[in-house]
Amino acid sequence: METPALNREAWLQAAVAELRPLFKGAGYEIPEVHVSVGWPSSGGLGTAKRTIGQCWSGTTSEDKKPHIFISPMLDEKGGTQDVLPTLVHELVHVAVGTEAKHGPKFAKAMDKVLLEGKPTSTHASEALVERLKQLVEKLGAFPHAKICPSPKDKKQTTRMKKAECDCCGFTIRLARKWSDVGIPDCPVDKKPMTLEARMGDED
Repeated sequence: METPALNREAWLQAAVAELRPLFKGAGYEIPEVHVSVGWPSSGGLGTAKRTIGQCWSGTTSEDKKPHIFISPMLDEKGGTQDVLPTLVHELVHVAVGTEAKHGPKFAKAMDKVLLEGKPTSTHASEALVERLKQLVEKLGAFPHAKICPSPKDKKQTTRMKKAECDCCGFTIRLARKWSDVGIPDCPVDKKPMTLEARMGDED
């Protein structure tokens, strides 16, 4: 009889089970934990710095079990810094307690479970990559179609136009709606100022 395919959460829970020996060998126990695909509470769509995983302490949960959320922008094909390395990172938070944040206790544990880099931005070491490859071979591909959001449209800012005095060079900037009303005289030379022409402006 064919084994039913795992959904995303079942796959992640199976991955946690496969990772428990790694943590146990490093001297850490992983309790029961909820793992889901979901957006972190903040920073999930950041460009310069993006939050790709988040761990909530069991003290915030009614059943007292920690919750881990993995960004839907990840899959298992991204190598050293994707779904499984992110899961390992969040499991370190579970192992040492979220109150440790990314301090010394976290740094010590991440080294023992083969994560590298800064505690706030870890990636899998070569040894961990090989171990995670074997995990994917056992579980199969992560059953998730990652989300690739388009860049957000930037909020349109007020378009300021430059007016300059041809005599002394005195300049001001004013909003388009006021430049349409009229251009002021230069307060120094008392002469009409010239409005800067911009490509695309209509007469």
